[in-house]
Amino acid sequence: MKCVIYREKGTAQEVLELVERPTPKPQKGEVLVRLATSGINPSDVKMRGGQGHHAGAMPFPEIIPHSDGAGIIAALGDGVKDIKIGTRVYVFNGAWQRAHGTAAEYIALPASQVLPLPKNISFAQGATLGIPAMTAAHSILSGGKHVKGGRILISGGGGVVGRMAIQMARAAGAKQIIATAAQPLSIKTAHEAGADHVLDYRAPDLATQILDLSGGITHAIEAEFGQNADMLAEVLCNNASICTYGSAGNMRPEMPFYPLMFKNIHLVMMLVYLLDAPARSKAAKAIDTWLKTGALDALIALNVPLNAAAEAHEAVEAGSKAGSVILTISDEF
Repeated sequence: MKCVIYREKGTAQEVLELVERPTPKPQKGEVLVRLATSGINPSDVKMRGGQGHHAGAMPFPEIIPHSDGAGIIAALGDGVKDIKIGTRVYVFNGAWQRAHGTAAEYIALPASQVLPLPKNISFAQGATLGIPAMTAAHSILSGGKHVKGGRILISGGGGVVGRMAIQMARAAGAKQIIATAAQPLSIKTAHEAGADHVLDYRAPDLATQILDLSGGITHAIEAEFGQNADMLAEVLCNNASICTYGSAGNMRPEMPFYPLMFKNIHLVMMLVYLLDAPARSKAAKAIDTWLKTGALDALIALNVPLNAAAEAHEAVEAGSKAGSVILTISDEF
C-alpha cells in the first residue's frame, strides 16, 4: 500500500515521505479500512514538528500520521460480527499511541474505533468527524442543561472545532451564541455558522461586551483557557459551566479560583482521545443525528492528494484558512 511516513521530527518538507509498505492485516477484534480520505488536525502537525507536548523523542521508529479518516470496511478480524464488509465508515484515534495512522491506503484498528458514515455525508466530510466533531460535540453535551435555552460563548468560532460547536449549539437549542475571533475570514466563518455575535478576542473590553450582549454566559467552550480564565470568571453567571480543550498560549495558567468558586462554576477539561465509551457514544449519536438532519456540515479548506501531504501540513500550520485540510487517497468508491 502507499502511505506517508516520517522517521524523525522536523518540517513537513524535510521529513514526510511517500512510500510503499505492506497492507496491514486485521487482528482479533480489528477491522481493515480501505481509506478514501485522511483528515489533518493541528495535533498531527505539532506531533510531526515536535512542538509543545510533542517535543520529546519519536515514540516509534516510523510513523504514519493522522488520526482521522473515512473509507469502507475491507476485511474483518476474528470475532468481529456486527459490521459488514463494504460499510462506509469514519475512523477516530487512528494515530493515538499507535504508529499507523490514516495517511495510508489502508488502516487496521479496533472495530470500536470505526463508526458508520451517513449516506448523505461524503468521505471528505467524514474525515473531519474524529477529532474536530467529537471535540465540539462533547464540549456542547458537557454543558447539559446550560445549553438548551442558554447563552453560549465559543472561543475561536472561526476554527474547525469552533465552527462545528456553533452549529451544534444552535441544533441543541441555545438561545444565544456569542463567538470570538479576530481575522476577517474567521469572523465571517463564525457568522455563517450561526453565531448571533462575533467579537474580537483581542478587545480590552471583551468581558464588558459579552456581558452587555448576554447578561451572563451559561456555558463556555474554550480553546485557550489560560489566556481567557479571568475573562470567563467575569462573564459567567452563577452555576454556569466551562468545557475547555486547549491552553497552548499559556500552558501553566493561574486559575482565578475564588471568582470561579463563588459562582459555583463547573469546569470540564477534555482530551478527545481519552473520552470514555459512554461519553464517546453520546457524542457519536448526537453527531449522527445532526448530520442526518443537516444541522451539521463540514467546511473543507483544502483537499489534495496523498502525495501532497507536506503541502497539506503547511496549510494547517499557516492557519489562514477556514475549514479542514483533507488528503484524498482514493476516489474509486
